[in-house]
Amino acid sequence: MRKQLRYIIAAVIVIVGVVTIIAMQGSSKKVGTTTTTTAKSTVAIAPLTGLPDPSGTALKRPALVIKVEDDTNALPQWGIDQADVVYEEIINGGIPRLAAIFNQNAPARVGPIRSVRPTDTQIVFPIGGLFAYSGGAPYAIASISTAPVKQIDESSAGAAMFRDSSRYAPYNLFGSAAALFALGGGTPVPPTPLFQYRPLGQSAVGVAVSKFVVNFPSIYPMTWTWNVATKSWDRSTQFAGPDYTANHVRESPKNVIVNYVNYVNGVGAFTSYANLQSGGVAEVFTDGKEIVGTWARHSQSSPIQYLDAKGKTIRLTPGQTWVELLNNGAPVTVTH
Repeated sequence: MRKQLRYIIAAVIVIVGVVTIIAMQGSSKKVGTTTTTTAKSTVAIAPLTGLPDPSGTALKRPALVIKVEDDTNALPQWGIDQADVVYEEIINGGIPRLAAIFNQNAPARVGPIRSVRPTDTQIVFPIGGLFAYSGGAPYAIASISTAPVKQIDESSAGAAMFRDSSRYAPYNLFGSAAALFALGGGTPVPPTPLFQYRPLGQSAVGVAVSKFVVNFPSIYPMTWTWNVATKSWDRSTQFAGPDYTANHVRESPKNVIVNYVNYVNGVGAFTSYANLQSGGVAEVFTDGKEIVGTWARHSQSSPIQYLDAKGKTIRLTPGQTWVELLNNGAPVTVTH
């Protein structure tokens, strides 16, 4: 019934949503706020988190996307808790992999870094910047070469990437986000915002949720539990339990978006990729609530727009956001 309801809602509002998006694209100036002005001072706002950035660093550099492994061999990971945005995609064999986007923060160690996949081209087009990865198959490199990014692989990274002798290959490659930024290049500066945010302290309007499970294939379902104390979503994996980084930080973003997509060429195939150029159903989890709506992208270089059942933009809590690229038809189990 829940699955049917999602698609009924999507069918009713997708036309309204697309028309609204087109109108927004045609009539508005650049989406997102870069500064907040008060009577006393002007505080910079980081474009990819919506959080205050007193140093203004986020406005002075591009986005940096780092590909990170997310299977059982990758744990514990480094630096994911400091990413502005994290996309979780399905690659060959049904294994999840992360595209972690950094702008506001630049941790000294991120990884393990792995190879590029065609879905990454779909993800990075709206933000450009730098794209760091270990390498990849010819078809995947050909795909990312069409995107407006500066590519940095292991052979070109120099000291910005390094091997950890305490781990075995290919799960032992790491990178310094600060050193990768220092290599220079990448546009635009700052990156285009991917989401719109509510003012700090403003509540979301939706249905209260205590937990939900994103059913990725095989042993990779991801459970997200609302943490009342931190006002964020604690992440757990079926294969490893509660998700902690190597620095013992619980992975717990402010927002989780389940973005239903069609995986072209089939889920888990070597050449498959998530089609992010169309539209469909989205479930947005923010402020302890669920908002069921739709998503659509006006053009390849424009950010995805997330709309509620009334065709209005869904605004997120300022902070880190995870986007789960779940294949159409897979269930999300929600506990209220």
